[in-house]
Amino acid sequence: MVPRITLLRCFIVDDSPTFRDAARNLLELEGITVVGVASTSAEALRRVEELRPDVTLVDVNLGGESGFTLAEQLHQDARFAPSPVILISTHDEQDLADLIDASPAVGFVSKSALSAGAIYDLLASRDGDDDDPAVSVSEPPGR
Repeated sequence: MVPRITLLRCFIVDDSPTFRDAARNLLELEGITVVGVASTSAEALRRVEELRPDVTLVDVNLGGESGFTLAEQLHQDARFAPSPVILISTHDEQDLADLIDASPAVGFVSKSALSAGAIYDLLASRDGDDDDPAVSVSEPPGR
C-alpha cells in the first residue's frame, strides 16, 4: 500500500500572545497548518483533545505552569495519543537538557530556531512507529 501524504497539523501552547501569533504566521507560511493555540495547560488539554493535532508545541515556561508537566499529561492520557510534543523555549537547550531528556517530548526547538524544517526533522528522528502506517507526514514542497 502506498502511504498517503498529509500536511502537518500543529497546535501551539505558549503564554505569550506575541509569540503565538509570530509562530503561527511563520509555520503557516512554511506549509504547516496551525489548528489552534492555547495559553494555559487547562486550555491546551481541552483543545488538543478536541482538535487532535499531529504535533503540539509546548513552551517549557507557561507563566506559573510547567510545560514539562503539560507534556507529561499529554503523553500519559490516551485521549491525546499519539500526538507527539515538541518543547520550545527562549532558554538554551543545554540549560534544560536533563529536563528535556526526562520528558516524553520528542525533542526541543529554541524559539529563535523554530521552523517547519526543525519540526519535520524532530518528527523524522523520533523513536517508534506511527500508529497509522497508511499515513505519513510529508515535508512541505521546496524543502
